[in-house]
Amino acid sequence: MRVVLARLLLLFATLLAIASWDFPARAQGDDPAAAAAPRDVGLVVQPASAQLPAAPADFQRLEGGWVTFELPSSVHDRVAPLLAEANAFRARLAVQLGQPVLEHVLVRVARDPEQLTALAPLGAPPPAYASAVAYPALSLAILSLQAPRTWEATDLVELLRHELMHIALTDAVAGHHVPRWFDEGLAIHESGELWAARVQTLWQASLSRTLVTFSELDRGFAADSGEVSLAYAESADVVRFLMRDDDRARFGSLVQRVRAGTPFDRALGDAYDTDLHKLEFEWREEVSHRFGLLPLVTGGGVLWALIVGLSVLAWVKRRRRARAKLAQWAREEAELDAAEAAARERLEREKAIPDDAEDVPPHVRPGLPVVEHEGRWYTLH
Repeated sequence: MRVVLARLLLLFATLLAIASWDFPARAQGDDPAAAAAPRDVGLVVQPASAQLPAAPADFQRLEGGWVTFELPSSVHDRVAPLLAEANAFRARLAVQLGQPVLEHVLVRVARDPEQLTALAPLGAPPPAYASAVAYPALSLAILSLQAPRTWEATDLVELLRHELMHIALTDAVAGHHVPRWFDEGLAIHESGELWAARVQTLWQASLSRTLVTFSELDRGFAADSGEVSLAYAESADVVRFLMRDDDRARFGSLVQRVRAGTPFDRALGDAYDTDLHKLEFEWREEVSHRFGLLPLVTGGGVLWALIVGLSVLAWVKRRRRARAKLAQWAREEAELDAAEAAARERLEREKAIPDDAEDVPPHVRPGLPVVEHEGRWYTLH
């Protein structure tokens, strides 16, 4: 009895600690849409006539074959490693989706959310809460170095994976319709973002029996639905369930069927040899085993609670690192600006020296040690 009581107290303390932390899913402010939807997909109705603003004058291009990065010259060292990340992620997606994807993609990197909007196609701005946005119809992704509202440094690798996943899925299904929960769930699952927040959300929904049905998931993404966080967390977990090792071939079959024009619900049922309701039942059964109250009280769940608590601490450390990274970037920017200013000043001095520099008195020629004697100048050697 004492052991069970101790476990209950530990569980209560862990849940209380989790509830008190400011998870990333709420880090964007009070807007529920902003809280759980840090990325989004931009809609371009007529891709052929879309206009993309020219990159600013201080931008440079990094060519990586199938992917091109446009970025501020001052952040070259931060963005260059993304080339290798993009190549590895593209190869992984080709295996998971069962076909080559991402034939050519343009990735623009913005300094902040304001520049994120300025780099977007005309007439198709990103949502105000977005740290990044994908335009699959244009094979375009735009990432911001700073998050809106918090102005903290973003995780460029997570942003890149998320947006490339949106574009790759559109490629894989040849533009055919897939539910939003599948699109967003796949992007979140593959990027690995907001893990602790998703665990918390699914845990609470499982215990309170408020999980959303598959047929209602898409409605949960509406800004006024009150279920945005749950819709994102649940969608990512359903995708994880569909991509289990035993079902990996079935997942590829699902994508191929949609690409061939089969409506998504029917393609899902055919690929997994079941109907949507049975598949949902199986998923709910798995969730109940993972997040149910009984396992938490009677044994291994206590360890699970501790794991969640540790994940919270890991997120806190990650947030501190983001702030430190932002401060480091600011110092690098200042040093680069100072170096550029010194270079410009040196260039101006050199331009001021006439071409016949040999006739110029040594004392006006930079870099030469001189001394005056009886009205004449002599160079010291």
